[in-house]
Amino acid sequence: MFSGSIPALVTPFRDGSIDEAAFRRLIDWQIDNGSSALVACGTTGEASTLSNAEHHRVIEICIEQAAGRVPVIAGCGSNDTRNALLHMTFSKKAGAAAGLCVAPYYNRPSQAGLIAHFSFLAENSDLPIVLYNVPARTVTDIEDETVVALVRKYPDRIVAIKDASGDLSRVADHRMGIGRDFCQLSGNDELWLPHAAAGGRGCISVTANVAPALCAEFHEAIAANELQKARQLNDRLFPLHYAMFSDASPAPVKYALSRVHDWMTDEVRLPIVKASDKARKAVDEAQASAGLL
Repeated sequence: MFSGSIPALVTPFRDGSIDEAAFRRLIDWQIDNGSSALVACGTTGEASTLSNAEHHRVIEICIEQAAGRVPVIAGCGSNDTRNALLHMTFSKKAGAAAGLCVAPYYNRPSQAGLIAHFSFLAENSDLPIVLYNVPARTVTDIEDETVVALVRKYPDRIVAIKDASGDLSRVADHRMGIGRDFCQLSGNDELWLPHAAAGGRGCISVTANVAPALCAEFHEAIAANELQKARQLNDRLFPLHYAMFSDASPAPVKYALSRVHDWMTDEVRLPIVKASDKARKAVDEAQASAGLL
């Protein structure tokens, strides 16, 4: 259902509020530079610091501005199942193509709890679901058997997975358990190339926020099986992947965007603070190495 370079968009802030004008410019820039879909209100979008009203407004702006040019995947995750359903219901009405649903964080549900959570969402909303597994943040791993069971139970509802587990063997495990056509997206920029080699369709990317054209070109090289070109682009992007996490995300990526666009600020919301001097140096060097400055 999805493929290619899919930026997990930042949410621009200015003086404590959502900067709608900057967000609309960011969306246009992403689409003009080859991004194949957009994620609004993911982890990089600081969804955990947004009120529900703000959360829904960011999704609404993204869908309005994209205007059907690319699909929008709306961040709908929550540690509260009913609040996740609230986000999905709104996103469906707003015109989202799918909802990105992270494993419930903090609660630490069992695998049976995860099945119950995602089953409830699948049975109470007809918005397609992209599972999001990021155990480093949620302390809850959506195990392979759970993914397989959910997709087999709801093949028309659960359409993809963003896997940020860091375990590349899962791509093959999901292919063997579900089928080769199941849409698997890398959630780790630095693993995009081997993930694709194992059968992945693309990446929901942090780096694509600041290097959309390079990331789109990288995917195109992979899709065309131009391995030498893909390796060259991967080498060029690799320092940037690590620089984006040289401090608590999304502080480094917001700083990087402020370096290339005068309409972007590096403002974040507590408990995230602006990128440290050390992180800024790493970002500057990586952007220069990639030819972005």
